[in-house]
Amino acid sequence: MTPTELAQVVAAALAQAARDAALPLDPADLPSQVAVERPRQPEHGDWSTNVALRLAKPTGLSARQFADALVPYILAHDAVAQAEVAGPGFINLRLAKAAAGALAKQIVEAGPDYGRGEAERGQVVNLEFVSANPTGPVHLAGARWAAVGDSIARALQAEGAEVVREYYFNDHGAQIDRFAKSLLAAAHGRPTPDDGYGGQYIQDLAQAIVAADPAVLDRPEDEQLEHFRAQGVEAMFAEIKRALHDFGVDFDVYFHEQSLHDSGQVADVIGQLKQSGQLYGRDGAWWLKSTDFGDDKDRVVIKSDGQAAYIAGDIAYFKNKRQRGADRAIYLLGADHHGYIGRLKAAAAALGDDPSRVEVLIGQLVFLVKDHQPVKMSKRAGTVVTLEDLTEAIGVDAARYALVRSSIDSSLEIDLDLWASQSNDNPVYYVQYAHARTRSVDRNAAAAQVARADGFAPETLDHPSEAALLGHLAEFPQVVAAAAALREPHRLARYLEALASAYHKWYDQRRVIPYADEPVGPVHQTRLWLNDATGQVIANGLALLGVSAPERM
Repeated sequence: MTPTELAQVVAAALAQAARDAALPLDPADLPSQVAVERPRQPEHGDWSTNVALRLAKPTGLSARQFADALVPYILAHDAVAQAEVAGPGFINLRLAKAAAGALAKQIVEAGPDYGRGEAERGQVVNLEFVSANPTGPVHLAGARWAAVGDSIARALQAEGAEVVREYYFNDHGAQIDRFAKSLLAAAHGRPTPDDGYGGQYIQDLAQAIVAADPAVLDRPEDEQLEHFRAQGVEAMFAEIKRALHDFGVDFDVYFHEQSLHDSGQVADVIGQLKQSGQLYGRDGAWWLKSTDFGDDKDRVVIKSDGQAAYIAGDIAYFKNKRQRGADRAIYLLGADHHGYIGRLKAAAAALGDDPSRVEVLIGQLVFLVKDHQPVKMSKRAGTVVTLEDLTEAIGVDAARYALVRSSIDSSLEIDLDLWASQSNDNPVYYVQYAHARTRSVDRNAAAAQVARADGFAPETLDHPSEAALLGHLAEFPQVVAAAAALREPHRLARYLEALASAYHKWYDQRRVIPYADEPVGPVHQTRLWLNDATGQVIANGLALLGVSAPERM
């Protein structure tokens, strides 16, 4: 039985108690959902609800009186074996063994669909992440946004949302000028410009551009610069896309910043804001009244030299997303972008839109450690460590899992020695090994002629380790829903580790394969259902993180 199903049992008991006048409630006023959660202490029961604490006050009853009146109605349901009032009015619940164990078959039959929900059904979400400038390889922070952003997208899709993964291609601005000048200098054997880009990749890229068109160096320097700009950006962006694809991250839309200017969308949105009175002139520039909408200061939209400021493109870009059908625009940005929260929400409000349609997630930096020493520099990129440096050191699965395992609100240190190890101290190895073990049990069961199809007796799952394992399995849909709603995929990783731990403990205490002198019985067949249910949930959870679920290890 899942928490949702048990909550429905409690809700039905509430309604019946109201109809019988055992509780002074109007059934029409009852909440549509009742919350149940796992108690911190297993001895308190399988599940607990605070419904009495939530509903008692208007009735004139104390929470304990309310709970005492409700308990008999809950116990009337066959699925509930015990219901006890605790503390100020919590109701602790224990499920009947058959009701608890039935979940194993339910999970196996649901397969990859187990854990999916409907909370985001009908929502179109534009999720923009990574969006690294095409001036160099994807650095570690970009790698983190790739892993986290893709996992958020998967969780939202699991809850029914239509998600558009979008990469904002920054091909308009000073950083592209510096990139082109760096390539040009490298091609001529000159020092890197003071504000330019260094690293072996610049040398390699410049040489490749010259090799493809040796005559480029005979042209006027301004033509050379434009050639290196165009060819360099194209080649660099192709490499970025390849690196991300190899990391398991692909995008539905690659949106070019330059297109906002070339198409007139920036000019159009500035005209709209002027007409609506949301811009004002000062010191030769045009300013957005962003403080009227909660920003910490007004923002320059048109600079005194007549050029559009960066925020002009941001405003046009948000409008473009909405015109393409996005109900929400989620931006995953770096640690130096806190100011974007207020300005993007203010921009939406200035356009007459709902600022809550804008969500800005800020991620913190990533640091690598090897041999207890910080890894500071890439051999190829020079000044930064790249996504490919990380995946070459520990592999794609470990890299994705390590990058998504912690909240993005905190900086992250990755110990390369730990994440490359094949030990239980390595979290991704520990979880993947649990899945591989479920597959091994399944293969051995087939060899011993233990088959799920031969029987299912959920009441035989009566050991404490089985109750604990079933409880973890039941929580999975809630974890997926929370990961999607809160944009926190690290909840999935931590859940999988707890589930793997519960499975390993169960494996050590219960046998699926009977002893040589023991006949195959319903208890073995039922445990096989539980084993396979665990494997299915681990696979489903790892899939939401973009991590493989190996059959053997």
